[in-house]
Amino acid sequence: MGLFDNLKARLAPAKDTAKEKVSGLAQQHGDKITHGLDKAAKVVDEKTKGKYSGRIQTGTGKAKGAMDRLAHKSGPGAGDDTFTPPEGPPPPAS
Repeated sequence: MGLFDNLKARLAPAKDTAKEKVSGLAQQHGDKITHGLDKAAKVVDEKTKGKYSGRIQTGTGKAKGAMDRLAHKSGPGAGDDTFTPPEGPPPPAS
């Protein structure tokens, strides 16, 4: 067995424990994380004056999906990317 194989074998239990802790935190605080993602997306969308709304929505959806996978959620509503850009007229084209 090589050095890296030996190291992997010794670190595997720690990796599993860390994964379980992250999963537990994602389950426990999922609503706060989702709210924070939506809030950050809204601020960025406002700062960029809607220029990157599609990309922001896509990124937010992917982040929510990753969080749901960490929390081992599945089924309806898991990973839905429901970010809605702020209301109002679109910014003038530059």
